[in-house]
Amino acid sequence: MMAHSQSNEWLPGFLRVSPLYAPLCATGVSLKHLDRWPDIEDLNQLLNDSAASAKTKSGREIRFVRQTKVMSKFAQQYEPRIYLTGEIQTRERNWHDLFNALAWLTYPRAKAALNLLHYHALLQERTLQQPMRGRLRDAATLIDESGVVVVSSNPHLIGLLRNFEWKALFWEQRTTLLEQMKFYVLGHGLLEKALRPYPGMTGKGMVMPVEDTFFEQNLTDQIAMIDVWLDNFLRRSTLSSTDLAPVPVLGYPGWTPDNEDSTYYDNQHYFRPRRIMKHPIHSC
Repeated sequence: MMAHSQSNEWLPGFLRVSPLYAPLCATGVSLKHLDRWPDIEDLNQLLNDSAASAKTKSGREIRFVRQTKVMSKFAQQYEPRIYLTGEIQTRERNWHDLFNALAWLTYPRAKAALNLLHYHALLQERTLQQPMRGRLRDAATLIDESGVVVVSSNPHLIGLLRNFEWKALFWEQRTTLLEQMKFYVLGHGLLEKALRPYPGMTGKGMVMPVEDTFFEQNLTDQIAMIDVWLDNFLRRSTLSSTDLAPVPVLGYPGWTPDNEDSTYYDNQHYFRPRRIMKHPIHSC
């Protein structure tokens, strides 16, 4: 397994590095033909070629633009600028920002919903002069960077995940898991880490219950359904980081060669058990 470090070297076949990237392949397929880093024009061409229309919740069409120096005016800051103008400031020759662009192309409705959360939270902080981020923006940031949609038609598997019963989920129920539960990574920070995977890579999971027929759909249709579901999920006014389940993504069968051995799941530093409170709180 490669060490956890990032290189600025362009990898034309990077979408084949990890199974995590499967949802990105349709939108990023043309990148494999480049012998250099994609520039802003290349990313905007991907937008033009995309079947899905990427717009902000304010109705602005998304465009990638080169990053400028940090601006003090509210409307020029990163998230407000996206919401108000549709312009996403993007660093060239930068894996983190490239995966953010691919996330916008793959999950346009979800990314627009996250941007709306950021915008409203920043506006409230500015209006109320609150220096600290609130729970909504905390949750939006975690999803933006490390979000994973856990799609399953099996309540038992969902229960194992929520109860942190990792070996039972990933090893003992391996065959059933492959048929009735799949992970779709949205967070661009987590996508970047998958270039150099390491034990400890953990996503912030959102559980999407489905019928078995979901898995009969092609990947493009699955992603479209997930995008709509995420858009609705992110509209919840009660959303907080406590709604997000930790997901050790490298436990998923086939996402690392190491998990072909059952002892891989004995590493409790990675596959952490649920903490039991010594003094449980009892409700009235």
